[in-house]
Amino acid sequence: MAVEQSATTGPLTPELMSRMNAWWRAANFLSVGQIYLLDNPLLREKLAIEHVKPRLLGHWGTTPGLNFLYLHLNRVINDTGSNVLFIAGPGHGAPGVVASTYLEGTYSELYPDVSRDEEGIRRLFRQFSFPGGIPSHAAPETPGSIHEGGELGYSLSHAYGAALDNPDLVVACVIGDGEAETGPLATSWHGNKFLNPASDGAVLPILHLNGYKIANPTVLARITPEELKSLMEGFGYTPVFVEGDDPELMHQAMASAFDKAFADIRAIQKAAREDGSRERPRWPMIVLKSPKGWTGPKFVDGKKTEGFWRSHQVPFSDMSKPEHLALLEEWMRSYKPEELFDADGSLKPEIASLAPDGALRMSANPHANGGALRRPLRLPDFTDYAVDVPQPGAKDGESTYIMGTFLRDVMKANLESRNFRVFGPDETASNRLQALFEVTERAWDASTIPEDEHLAHDGRVMEMLSEHMCQGWLEGYLLTGRHGLFSCYEAFIHIVDSMFNQHAKWVKSANAVEWRRPIASLNYLLTSHVWRQDHNGFSHQDPGFIDHVVNKKADIVRVYLPPDANTLLFVTDHCLKSWNRVNVIVAGKQPEPQWLDMDAAINHCTKGIGIWEWASSDAEGEPDVVMACAGDVPTLETLAAVDLLRGYFPELKIRVINVVDLMTLQSSTEHPHGLNDRDFDALFTTNKPVIFGYHGYPWLIHRLTYKRTNHHNIHVRGYVEEGSTTTPFDMVVRNRLDRFHLAMDAIERISSLGSVGVHAREELRDKLTEHARYIRAHGVDMPEVRDWRWPTEA
Repeated sequence: MAVEQSATTGPLTPELMSRMNAWWRAANFLSVGQIYLLDNPLLREKLAIEHVKPRLLGHWGTTPGLNFLYLHLNRVINDTGSNVLFIAGPGHGAPGVVASTYLEGTYSELYPDVSRDEEGIRRLFRQFSFPGGIPSHAAPETPGSIHEGGELGYSLSHAYGAALDNPDLVVACVIGDGEAETGPLATSWHGNKFLNPASDGAVLPILHLNGYKIANPTVLARITPEELKSLMEGFGYTPVFVEGDDPELMHQAMASAFDKAFADIRAIQKAAREDGSRERPRWPMIVLKSPKGWTGPKFVDGKKTEGFWRSHQVPFSDMSKPEHLALLEEWMRSYKPEELFDADGSLKPEIASLAPDGALRMSANPHANGGALRRPLRLPDFTDYAVDVPQPGAKDGESTYIMGTFLRDVMKANLESRNFRVFGPDETASNRLQALFEVTERAWDASTIPEDEHLAHDGRVMEMLSEHMCQGWLEGYLLTGRHGLFSCYEAFIHIVDSMFNQHAKWVKSANAVEWRRPIASLNYLLTSHVWRQDHNGFSHQDPGFIDHVVNKKADIVRVYLPPDANTLLFVTDHCLKSWNRVNVIVAGKQPEPQWLDMDAAINHCTKGIGIWEWASSDAEGEPDVVMACAGDVPTLETLAAVDLLRGYFPELKIRVINVVDLMTLQSSTEHPHGLNDRDFDALFTTNKPVIFGYHGYPWLIHRLTYKRTNHHNIHVRGYVEEGSTTTPFDMVVRNRLDRFHLAMDAIERISSLGSVGVHAREELRDKLTEHARYIRAHGVDMPEVRDWRWPTEA
């Protein structure tokens, strides 16, 4: 439906509309000033070239629309007392968001040097997209923001994550029509099927159609209104259209649209909360169609600018042209700053009074600084879930299933506080976390049939077959002060590489913002991992997310490779207690040997790396070889290789080192968990061969250890992009991470063995030949591989 108003009819009185239009002019004026000016902020003298920044950076095209929407949301907040969180999806829309937060007063409260006077405005202008200043997008430095403007495509999933378990919150999410063309955003419209109107907040999507991206028209702006209306209705929304360029008409139309949307939201929530309605609602959404670069120059150098792609960024930038300088002055004076600001440069009181009070200001909404709302999880004692390990490797267990029983009770302990959820793309049960369904269900607000299992309006497991959506939900949930965990098949977590990237950057930047409080860590469980995807094949075999993660700043990222259930329990508990981190846990879900009892697991994980004395034989002196491992399958293969070496060479002195915390391999000067050189040399020696079995791509170990004394002796086996549909053991053979190759690597590098080792190596090569023949004949691995156990009297 379209909302049409005249200038004299509608919710706004002439006096109110006049003040609101003045606020909008002020916001637009401040936005243009941020992009262009270094000095002369209120144009109290003739504009000169020295008043203009030498480099012009910023995005004007989306800004007047954002200012318009922010203003009208403030009017609704004042009228209704609504608790509204504002998310600016369009990339680089910060000039508008920053301008609005400055007009509300929050900016000056948090940054007192950017005061509410002429000097403060000069500083506001100077800092924007300027060295030592702030970015051109809504960043952690921006009050009221939980969404970086550079995160194109994620705004709506963040909005739905923020609304979960926040029943009094309305998340107003502005979606740029360029952003709407991205895959993550296209998926995010379906968030309305997972929102429970009885216990969650509301999301109000606002699709801002200004028609153009950087240099092209946008798809949604070039389809018919009827087609766009049908599309939004198909997604399950009730769209309200506001279109035009006449400010007076648009003010009345937008006020009516917001009144209707907020009334619809209240009615939906009342039906669910007071009347017990279980029917999935058709939530409102708004489509704003306004000119790109609205109120800016209509033409520059004779070329169409307002309402066209040329206004997307800086409408004109060659300020050496006198006509451009004159045009800038004309443009800025068109907002009549002398009517907006007092003699000292403060916003006139009758305009400033349009800002909501205190925490009702969107720029001061507590949910936008979620760390201030964060409360620690109630966690059961993880040692209560310990697997009994009478001796190393004597019994098998499914590590993630054990972890799932712990997460079940974490969920149960926090049901009342409603601040913990588990996210994953339709893989919770597949990843062996199904114990969660003993205390909660999957969130689901679409239709069901009698045969459905574990679907409920109030479910707390969030599943949708979109890694983008799961990541976006979780980020929005964390950024507004809650806790969660994201489980995913290891190979497909790459789908959110960019989203992880942006979140890690957000956390790094937020750490430098004094008023930002710490948020709970983003915790990944990567399972169904590379070494146990033999049945699915090459497409499911990729451990490279770890490499991507360790590119980020050392104070942000952690990577854990627990080799069994008890170490996984310790790591999970540790990660759920942490904050301002991205924790990556890689653990298999298949039955595998259990190596450490709980006491040993605690000691080992506390250090993050250590010698497994029970598997080593070098207690009487220097080792002949160091056998190191990181990851559950590499640990199994390394220990099996050690068993082989002992059988061939009983007098060989072998040291076994297991790594749980991958970042311990880095120098302590580069990562807070890193070992110093003395401790690293004590473990790995300064001159002995090191055979390192690693879960991922082997060059990462070389990258982490390249400065170490003994780096030239470190030989790493890991995934080298060899895979297929095959047997579990053949996967490690194909990548030369198997016990036979590891044992041969050791023999080849132990100089004391000399020719004695030749015969053993020949036998090991024969074993590889036997393996290849056996799996082709039987379709399973050889019994001696399948049934191998760490010897009792090792």
